[in-house]
Amino acid sequence: MKIWQKGMEIAEETYKVTRQLPRAELYALASQMNRCSVSIPSNIAEGASRRSEKDQARFIQFSMGSSFELETQLILSSRLYPEISVEGLLALLEEEQKMLAGYYSKLG
Repeated sequence: MKIWQKGMEIAEETYKVTRQLPRAELYALASQMNRCSVSIPSNIAEGASRRSEKDQARFIQFSMGSSFELETQLILSSRLYPEISVEGLLALLEEEQKMLAGYYSKLG
């Protein structure tokens, strides 16, 4: 699924960004961002394993929630650490959110 592949790309890019954060953020912002990013493709995968469209849609909603949570954390990171570029990752995330919304509307 393209949305799963995009989710995996977002997770990979998130890990690259969080490696640039100060060590003080290792167990705070970086950890939270990594968990959110992994949650996006993980929930897509779990939803795909479900038989009913209602269950699939619920897991797509979880992925969407994680994507908006990650977006907020990326914006905060850019405010706290302007030397770290997050624009490319935010663009990927926006694409993913549109894809998730489209897929959700087909299920619902």
